[in-house]
Amino acid sequence: MGNITRAAAFGLGVTMLAGYAGTALAQKDGGILKFYHRGTPPSGSIHEEATNSTLSPYMGVFNNLIMYKQDVARNSLDTIVPDLAESWSWNDDGTELTFKLRQGVQWHDGKPFTSADVKCTWDLLLGKSKAKLRKNPRKAWYKNLEEVTTNGDHEATFHLKRSQPAFVALLASGYSPVYSCHVPPKKMRTAPIGTGPFKFVSLKQNEHVKFTKNENYWKEGKPHLDGHEWTIIKSRSTRVLAFIAGEFDMTFNVDVTIPLLKDVKSQAPDAVCELVTTNVSVNLIVNQDNPPFDNADIRKAMVFAIDRQAFIDILGHGETLQGGAMMPPPSGVWGMPPEVLEKVAGYNPDVEANRAQARKIMEGLGYGEDNRLKVKVSTRNIAVYRDPAVILIDHLKHIYIDAELDTVETSNWHAKVARKDYMVGLNLTGIGVDDPDANLYENYSCGSQRNYTGYCKEEMEALFEKQSMMTDQEARKKLVWEIDKKLQEDAARPMIYHTKAAQCWQPYVKGFVTHVNSLYNNWRLEDVWLDK
Repeated sequence: MGNITRAAAFGLGVTMLAGYAGTALAQKDGGILKFYHRGTPPSGSIHEEATNSTLSPYMGVFNNLIMYKQDVARNSLDTIVPDLAESWSWNDDGTELTFKLRQGVQWHDGKPFTSADVKCTWDLLLGKSKAKLRKNPRKAWYKNLEEVTTNGDHEATFHLKRSQPAFVALLASGYSPVYSCHVPPKKMRTAPIGTGPFKFVSLKQNEHVKFTKNENYWKEGKPHLDGHEWTIIKSRSTRVLAFIAGEFDMTFNVDVTIPLLKDVKSQAPDAVCELVTTNVSVNLIVNQDNPPFDNADIRKAMVFAIDRQAFIDILGHGETLQGGAMMPPPSGVWGMPPEVLEKVAGYNPDVEANRAQARKIMEGLGYGEDNRLKVKVSTRNIAVYRDPAVILIDHLKHIYIDAELDTVETSNWHAKVARKDYMVGLNLTGIGVDDPDANLYENYSCGSQRNYTGYCKEEMEALFEKQSMMTDQEARKKLVWEIDKKLQEDAARPMIYHTKAAQCWQPYVKGFVTHVNSLYNNWRLEDVWLDK
């Protein structure tokens, strides 16, 4: 079977586009796009961070080999287009993915981009290079990657241990930029250099992050903006009011909650706001490495204590969604439908019956009104984390667990939970790609830095691999539902709800499209322009 036929069998296609076509609209060049930001980014190194606090402002510094189309709201295998690669193709057995690279591309410091940079990036992610990443949250995405080889300066091949049809979905994420061989990881954290449409200018703690136009960008006619700036305002209500007052052109990445959206609509009726699913779940994380939470029964009792609908009604005004690990339909491709979800243990809508079962479990372990379990519930010190954490603490009281809130600053949060320095946590998990390979390997696979609870089962690892190799996507979906059901019933990382939030911008901002099944892939900003 030839390359093109094999790729078509995977349902991925082969893209052979020699150029990157721009739109025919009469865009205006110039102007600084002004955002607000919710907090100082922990660093400028996308590969080392697990938060859109870094990705959203810094994605425009870089390019990928391939990327999701910025003007299509729903990411899928069909919306992947060339970026630093002109084309890509699979070998006959689906274990080698070869990219033909663009020529004449330069890094921001003028050095040429070559295939060596591609190899250096994934050697860094695999831990094979002399230089080391301080954090490597998505290393688990590449468990199946054996190595990257080069053939001259303009061809790179990814060698997989087994077939993985959705591997290209991972490479298209905003979390998969190409780094340079000649810039060490330490510098990428503080003064990153890329090939992208914008250059990093400066970061000042608790004040701003600034970027300027790359005048030598290899995509002709782009970017349209002279730059973009992000002013850091920690108070959510203050920053949204500043947007309403016209001080900012855009809000931070889907920062406007459903309650706040009503304020924006009433006070700034001309603002463009899109309420979307985000592929971010609010979930309970429990450190399974330390007692008493190494006991599966306690974790199961905690699952039964959660009144998911209460979270949805209070925080989401009834509009956020119940689901398992995978983002629920209709926006999510892989999530369990309601008729499957309702059969999962803990999803019975009879909350009192669930809690009675939880108390029985706890009493069997020696807990009760006279012997209550004292815990700390850690969470990130921003409103979208704190608000549900307070509700979680109230729910745990119903099953003899008294919890104290422990807030952690953004710059420390992911590192803290990655090293298992917590008891119980209220976490938000954003998935870079709406595909099981991204979610299952990153958040539930043995040894992953993002597997914050320490969940690890060999039989589940085998199922992860089985679904990853499947070419029949409908059959794969049914297996993913079975996996998801098991993860919820194992209390691997119990899901509370899946979020919706709004992205807002002033009416003169053009060319921006909010994505509906990941908030990490549409921040290149090279197509955005100001009509003023």
